[in-house]
Amino acid sequence: MTRSTSSDRAFAAADRRLFLKRGLQLGGAVLLGGPLLAACGDSDSSSASSGASSSSGAKSFGELTLRLSWIKNVEFAGSYIADSKGYYTAEGFSKVTLIGGGPSATPMETDVVTKKALVAISAPDITGAAVSKGAPLKIIGAQFQKNPFCIMSMAKNPIVKPQDMYGKKIGIQAGNESVWAAYVKATGLDESKITKVPVQFDPLPLTQGTVDGWFSFVTNEPNTLRLKGFKVATMLLADTGYPLVSETYCVRQDTIDNQRDLLKAFLRAEIKGWKANIADPGLGAKLAAETYGKGLGLTTEEQTLESKDESKLIVSADTEKNGLFTVTPELVEENIKTLKYGGLDITAEKLFDLSIIEEIYKENPSLI
Repeated sequence: MTRSTSSDRAFAAADRRLFLKRGLQLGGAVLLGGPLLAACGDSDSSSASSGASSSSGAKSFGELTLRLSWIKNVEFAGSYIADSKGYYTAEGFSKVTLIGGGPSATPMETDVVTKKALVAISAPDITGAAVSKGAPLKIIGAQFQKNPFCIMSMAKNPIVKPQDMYGKKIGIQAGNESVWAAYVKATGLDESKITKVPVQFDPLPLTQGTVDGWFSFVTNEPNTLRLKGFKVATMLLADTGYPLVSETYCVRQDTIDNQRDLLKAFLRAEIKGWKANIADPGLGAKLAAETYGKGLGLTTEEQTLESKDESKLIVSADTEKNGLFTVTPELVEENIKTLKYGGLDITAEKLFDLSIIEEIYKENPSLI
């Protein structure tokens, strides 16, 4: 899918959220089809083979296929850096194939269940919906400690806490209705005091005063408007009663059981790639615009802004202490509670297995 302007990139964000919603609604049904159940019984991964146990790059794991949750923009900067700088090969992979996603792509979890990909980047609600329908999947780490959903407002009339929306008009897209409904429940908002306005994804009505707040990704539409000279404010849902990690690593249970060293090697390479991007947000932005996402109409300037905002979602006091991709037990439980507000009742044990990422930092404390 090619995008060429800042306005177009706003619509790319729209497509993304609608795509994620479809994945949540359809993923379970697709994952549990007859042919895929047969695939679940396969003993070998189609993407990579297990290698000798070692913490060095002397082993050989073969080819790794990573399924991305969206088109190849800066959202996956750490993976681009790990690939371009040879971090994957240093960990024992002969080749890494990054499969882009998009509106026409199959759900991420489907690619993992069928072994088209060994690992997929997804989200707890989507993976959880698949698990609840029988998919043998687990989340083994989270890039984003906070989900990117936010309420955007103009800086001259900012919305900084949920109650600031009382008496105001908030633009909500059809694809975001389910998240909005869960957020209202989680925060205990009196929705009768808020005027909900159906909108599309181009945030122009916000700049014209048609609405006072706008549902968006903090990494997308706000930067689209900033590049046009508008001053905006953002209120993260994650900071105001809707904690949910995102950009989570999803794998099959049998991969955890039988290819633990391979997963450790993969995550070590990802950690190194993301640490490099956090140190230099423009590095992944340039790779996204000029190499991995070439032809998508991305610009290094806009991608750098997104990259900086992503780092704010990735780095937290807990990850500074425990390491990237870790999720504390407290945050896991908060996620489980948040998922219940959206109608998904699942236990932490069924959705998360964070033992691998914890072992990595015990074995390699210098990676923190």
